[in-house]
Amino acid sequence: MKYIKAFIQSESSGGIMLLVAAILGVITANSPIAGQYFSFMNIYLGPMDILEWVNDGLMALFFLYVGIEIKTEMISGELNTNSKRLLPVLAAFAGVVTPALVYFLIAGSVPEYTHGWGIPTATDIAFAIGVIMMLGKRVSQAMKAFLSALAVIDDLIAIVVIAIFYGAGVDFPHLMAAAVVTGALWYTNKQGYVRPVLYGVLGSVLWYFVLKSGVHATIAGVVLAMTIPYSGTLDGEKVYPMHAWADKLKNWVNFLIIPIFSFLNAGVSFSDVSVDHLFHPVVLGVSLGLILGKQFGIFSAVYVLVQSKIIKMPTNTTWPEIYGTAIVCGIGFTMSLFVATLAFPPGVTQEMSKIGIFIGSIISGLLGATVLAVAYKIRTARNK
Repeated sequence: MKYIKAFIQSESSGGIMLLVAAILGVITANSPIAGQYFSFMNIYLGPMDILEWVNDGLMALFFLYVGIEIKTEMISGELNTNSKRLLPVLAAFAGVVTPALVYFLIAGSVPEYTHGWGIPTATDIAFAIGVIMMLGKRVSQAMKAFLSALAVIDDLIAIVVIAIFYGAGVDFPHLMAAAVVTGALWYTNKQGYVRPVLYGVLGSVLWYFVLKSGVHATIAGVVLAMTIPYSGTLDGEKVYPMHAWADKLKNWVNFLIIPIFSFLNAGVSFSDVSVDHLFHPVVLGVSLGLILGKQFGIFSAVYVLVQSKIIKMPTNTTWPEIYGTAIVCGIGFTMSLFVATLAFPPGVTQEMSKIGIFIGSIISGLLGATVLAVAYKIRTARNK
């Protein structure tokens, strides 16, 4: 029993759960029960199927948790100055542009493939953070904050890209309703209200309107996180609502939401894949966009900004750690898969893009984790 308790309390437990669930998802998708696995995801519960409830519903709670972590860092941690906040913003933009350029260089000469440029620009925040979590204390708090902020900003950029370039219609009346609810949450915060019930109710309404607007519903979790008070007074006592929310969400996120998400989203079938497919322009464009484009864009942006003294290096970090984190951002998975379904109709080209996503994401995850582990050993050796 004490080993289970120690595992639950360890920093790496969430990442390990994600990895195990992802492996089980891949095995199941390529097993004799693959048909039942994919059919289960398509079972409708009310207006959405199970996969949609997980990706748009449960993952909103994950984004709420990540948003709270980011806000905490913005108030009292590694993102507590404007210059520190600017670094992940600029790095995220660079990490979107360079993968698109890599894709164009490889697959852009074929007209029917050009629409796939947006596929390697996305980072899967859940899997990227999962890799960092799995490494535990080997990754500095500054790098965890940097990656979390960068990944959320990357998601926001991806949503804009989808809306503008991939014809995902936005319902403006519902978007305006979401803005009104956001205003109500902001007003509630400014009035010093700290009880969680009202924030929970308004957050649920916000999620509904964001979902109906056509924008990725998980963003409602980030918005809600930004409006929850950091501290306040309740019945004459000092309270810290954000910490309370984070404590309640942590185990649900690590041991239920993320494993379910990972199990259902990592299931890619390789039954019809051959060696020749690995050299298809779309496979190469997507995979190399994620592996090379992401790391080059993010790392070079950070390097230029720091060396030109526009922004300071994150606290207690080294260049190998920055580089490893940049590589991890090449884990595209779910957001990339979503863009792929918009970029190409069902068929061979879409399947090629999915193979590229899987290859690029797996290599980025393994390579990034290796670089970060080596960077930790180098840093600890220097400190002895």
